Amino acid sequence: MGKLFKYNIIYRSTIIVWMAIKFIVKIYYFHFKNKFWDKKTVHRWNDMLYRMAVEYREKAEKLGGILIKLGQFLSTRTDFMPDVFIKELSELVDHVPPMPYETALSSIKQEWGTDIFDDHLSELENQAIASASIGDVYRGALTDGTEVAIKVRRHRIEEVFHKDFIALRIVFWILRVFTSFGKKADLNSLYKELVMVMNRELDYEQELEFGEYFRERYKDQPDIYIPHYFKALCTEKVLVMEWVNGAKITDTFFMQQQNIDIEKTTKILFDHYIDQFLHPGKFHADPHAGNIIVRRDGTIAIIDFGMIGEIKKEDTEQFKLLVQGFIIDNYDIVLSALDKMNFILPNADKKKLKKVIKETVDMYSDGSLKNIDSKVMNQLSEDISLIVKDQPIQLPADYAYLLRAVSIVIGILFSIYPEMDLKKWAIPKIKNWFGRKSIVESVTKQYAKNLTEPVRSYPKALLNFLESGEKDREWDKEKHHVQMKHQFYLLIEVLSFMMVVTGVAIAIWGFSIQLNRMATIGLVLAGISLFLLNLIFVNHYRMIRSRK
Repeated sequence: MGKLFKYNIIYRSTIIVWMAIKFIVKIYYFHFKNKFWDKKTVHRWNDMLYRMAVEYREKAEKLGGILIKLGQFLSTRTDFMPDVFIKELSELVDHVPPMPYETALSSIKQEWGTDIFDDHLSELENQAIASASIGDVYRGALTDGTEVAIKVRRHRIEEVFHKDFIALRIVFWILRVFTSFGKKADLNSLYKELVMVMNRELDYEQELEFGEYFRERYKDQPDIYIPHYFKALCTEKVLVMEWVNGAKITDTFFMQQQNIDIEKTTKILFDHYIDQFLHPGKFHADPHAGNIIVRRDGTIAIIDFGMIGEIKKEDTEQFKLLVQGFIIDNYDIVLSALDKMNFILPNADKKKLKKVIKETVDMYSDGSLKNIDSKVMNQLSEDISLIVKDQPIQLPADYAYLLRAVSIVIGILFSIYPEMDLKKWAIPKIKNWFGRKSIVESVTKQYAKNLTEPVRSYPKALLNFLESGEKDREWDKEKHHVQMKHQFYLLIEVLSFMMVVTGVAIAIWGFSIQLNRMATIGLVLAGISLFLLNLIFVNHYRMIRSRK
C-alpha cells in the first residue's frame, strides 16, 4: 500500500497531518485528565511522549521524505522539544533502502549528459556504501584511476519534499490555531527556516560550495584535511569528491594500530571545532563520527557538508556582551544581547524574563560553580533548558544546530580520550576569543565576588525566589491548565463538526447512487458526531462560565 502511493500527495499528507492531530489530542487529553502532577503523573507523561516519539520514528523510516529530515531538525530544537522526544529522534537514522542501481546510473547519465563509463568513470560499484533519505553514496574510480565517492540524489526526492511541505503547512496551521505552543512560538519563522534548511540540503551544488569554503579556510592546517571535489562533474543532483581512506574518529583501536597519538588527535579535533564554534563564519553542523575520518598518517579528514550553520560577526559581538552582562549582573545587557540575536520572541514579557534569568543565576552564586562536575553541569543544563522552554525564547536554526554540534563534538572527544581536560584546553581559547582586557578583569572580579559572598547572596536569592516566585508560578500553572482545557475543547469541537459534515456528505452520496447501506452509515456517523459536538460544546460553555 505504502509503495503504491509513495508519491501520492493525499496519501502522504493524510499520514503526516493525522499523526500530528493524534499527538495533539493525546497531549491535551492528558493535561485535561491530570490537573495535579506527582511523580507517577510525570512518569506516565514521559512514557506517553516516548511512545509518540517511537511512533514518529517508525513512520519516518517507513515513509521517508521530509519526516526523516524533520525529525533530525527537531532533535536540535532543545528550546521547545521535550527531552525524551529529542533522545528518540536523535537516534533517527536514515534506514531507507538504496534506490535501484540502474536508477542511480540513469540519474548520473542524465546529469552528465554522456555515457559515464566512456568519458568519466572506469569503475562504479553496484552497491551503495551509504543510503540516506536524500541520496545514496557509491564508490567508484575516474578514468585516471583516482578513487572517488559519488553522491546521487534520490529519484523524485525533490517532488516528495515539496509535497510534504504542503502537509507541514497544514500541521503548522493546526499548531498555530489550536495549541498554546502555537501562540508562544514564531511558527512562521520556524517553517521558513525548516524549508530553507531542507532545500539547501537538496542542492548538491550548495554542498559543493560549502566543501570548497572549508577546504580554503583550513588549507594551512596540516593536521586537518578537507577532500577535493571534482567540480566539473558536480551538479545539483550529483556530487563527486575524493575518496578518503581511514577509520571513524572513534576507532581508537585503529589509531593504536597505526601508532597515532590519541591525546594529540583529540586536541587537534578540539582546536578545529572550537575555532568554528567561537568565530564568525560557517560551521560543520553534522559532526558525527561517520563524517570525521582519521587517516593512517594521523591527519583528520572532515567529509559531508550538507548540513551547515553560520555564526554572524554581529552575533559574536552580542554574545560577548551577553557573557559580560552575566558577569557584571547587568541583565538589561543580557536581554538586549538576546533580543539582537533574535532569541526573544516579539510577545515576550521582558520584565518577567529578566526576573527569571536573574533568579536562576542568583541561585548559582553560592559558589556551587566553584568545583564544576558532571552533576552540577547537568543541573545547570536542566535549569537553562527550563528557562528556554517556559519563556518566549526561540533559537534561530543556526544556533539550534550549533548547540547540537557542540554536544556531539564533546561526546566524541570524551569517547576518544576520557582523560581530556576540557577546562585546560578551553580557557586559553576563550580568553583569546574575548580579546579585551576589561572583560577578563570583569571575570576575575566576579569570580572573586562569588567566592567571598556565597553565604550572603544565596539565602537572599533563595528567599526572593520563594517569596516573589511561588505565587506567580502557581498562577501560571493554573492559567496554563485552563488554557489547555479551552484549546482541547475547541479542537474536539472542530473535529466533531468535520465528522458531521463528512457523515452528511456520505449520506447524500449514498442516496444519490441508491446505496442505502452507505447512506445509513453516513447518517449514523453524522448523528453520533452531532451528539458528541453538543456534549463537548455544553461542557466547554460551562467551563467558560465558571471562570467568570
